[in-house]
Amino acid sequence: SEFGFITVIIGAVILWNFILRVQQGIAISLLEDVWTRNLVNLFASPLSIGQYLAGLVLTSIFTSLVALSFMTAAAWFLFTYNLFQFGFLMLPFIFILFFFGLALGLFTTATILRFGPSSEILAWSIPAFIPPFSGVFYPIGTLPLWLQPVAKIIPSSHVFEGMRSIVLSGTFDFNRLILASILAVVFFIVMYWYLLRSYRHVLRKGLFTRFMTE
Repeated sequence: SEFGFITVIIGAVILWNFILRVQQGIAISLLEDVWTRNLVNLFASPLSIGQYLAGLVLTSIFTSLVALSFMTAAAWFLFTYNLFQFGFLMLPFIFILFFFGLALGLFTTATILRFGPSSEILAWSIPAFIPPFSGVFYPIGTLPLWLQPVAKIIPSSHVFEGMRSIVLSGTFDFNRLILASILAVVFFIVMYWYLLRSYRHVLRKGLFTRFMTE
């Protein structure tokens, strides 16, 4: 129905922008320190990588929640659309997207640390690569068969598929929710490990000076 179509599209736009804000809340905060040549000063202090990362995550939480609030309010006033019309069923999906957005932000941060400021394009390009495999605006089943397994290991694909199922058929797939949660946690752990490895690599090779010259 038209209502179902509009509901899916508006919800997908809001939720995808939420992932984007979480990812960029981490990546852009790092880049601001790079652009101001402040990154070397930060790590020359007693500040640990864990403390710095905690600051990035807190910044990401604040900016993403503000963005989500504004988008939800705009959808209500402009389209009388309530993102939480399905109650607590939406909250697990939002938490999964948040963890996946954090994982993307950690990946971006780790890559910039490892390869230098010249790789900052990742902060803007990663969000453009993920949507086709997440089924944001269309079902995963419409992808070529050889791409569908790739989509199924991305947590956000299960979130958007689950949201469509709730909106269009009123069914809640608990197994999909569990799978998406596991994948999001795995992505987060792997990207955190990658960030630690990148940080240690930069320290061992003395590559922090690149952030003062590039």
